[in-house]
Amino acid sequence: MAKLISGKAVSAALRTQIREETAALRENHGIHPGLAVVLVGNDPASQIYVRNKQKACEEVGFRAFEYRLNENSTQEQLLDLIRVLNKDDKVHGILVQLPLPKHIDEQTVILTIAPEKDVDAFHPMNVGRIMIGNYEFLPCTPAGVMELIDSTGVDLNGANCVVVGRSNIVGKPMAMLLLHRNATVTICHSRTRNLAEVCAGADILVSAVGKPHFIRADMIKDGAVVIDVGMNHDENGKLCGDVEFAEVEPKASYITPVPGGVGPMTITMLLKNTLHAAKLMNHLDD
Repeated sequence: MAKLISGKAVSAALRTQIREETAALRENHGIHPGLAVVLVGNDPASQIYVRNKQKACEEVGFRAFEYRLNENSTQEQLLDLIRVLNKDDKVHGILVQLPLPKHIDEQTVILTIAPEKDVDAFHPMNVGRIMIGNYEFLPCTPAGVMELIDSTGVDLNGANCVVVGRSNIVGKPMAMLLLHRNATVTICHSRTRNLAEVCAGADILVSAVGKPHFIRADMIKDGAVVIDVGMNHDENGKLCGDVEFAEVEPKASYITPVPGGVGPMTITMLLKNTLHAAKLMNHLDD
C-alpha cells in the first residue's frame, strides 16, 4: 500500500518558513513583499482562486493588492494597469488570473508583465531561463511537484520519469525540472503510442492531462511514485484526479491524493516566488 504524500503538510511547513523570512525581511530591511492579483471578468472559479491567493498572502504577512476589471474592459486598459504595476515599488509580483475573456490576447498580457515580477514564470524570458537551468522563478505547479517528490526522499538521479501531458504550464516545465535533477525523462501526450507500456516503465509518474481516472493500475510499475496533478470532476461532480486512486494506490510506493496533494502546493510556490522577487528587487538575493 502506497504512502500518501500530503501536500497540506509539505505546504504548511513551507509557509511557516516563508512567514518567518517575511518577518525578518520587514524587521531587518523594511521590505514588505507585495503581490498584485488582477482579475478580469466574473469567472466563478477564478474568483475562488483569487480569494485563496489573498488569504495565503495574509497568512504569511505579504501585502495583497487586488485589481478587478469588468468583463468588457479592453486589452489596452489591462495592459495600462500592468505597466503601472511594473513601476510600483510596493508590488514585487504580478499575477493576471487566467483564463482571460476571449477578446484579450493572453500572450500579449504575459509579455507586458516585467520578467522580474513574473511570479507565475510564464514570460518567455523566464521560460527560456528554465530551459537552460539558470532561472529565478519556477512555474508554481511543477515547482510544487518537485517539493512533493523531494519530501519522499526518493533519489531522482538516473530515475526513469514519465510526464503525461505537454502543456506549457505543467508538462513541459515539469520535464525540464526533472531533467535538471539528472532524471531520464519521457513526455507523453495524446499521440503517444503504447502509452500504458511507456508509463509502466516509470519509477516516477507525473500525470497532468486533466482526464478523470485516466491512469489505471496497468499503467503503473510496482513501487512507482505517482504524482497526480489532475483537478477534474467525475460523473457525479465529485473532485478527482487523473489517477484511478483505488486501483493504483496498492501498486505505488508513494501517491498524492486529490484533493490535498499537488493543489495546496501551487499557491505556496507562488508565495515563494514573490518572496524571492522582493529579495531580488532589493539586491538581497539568496
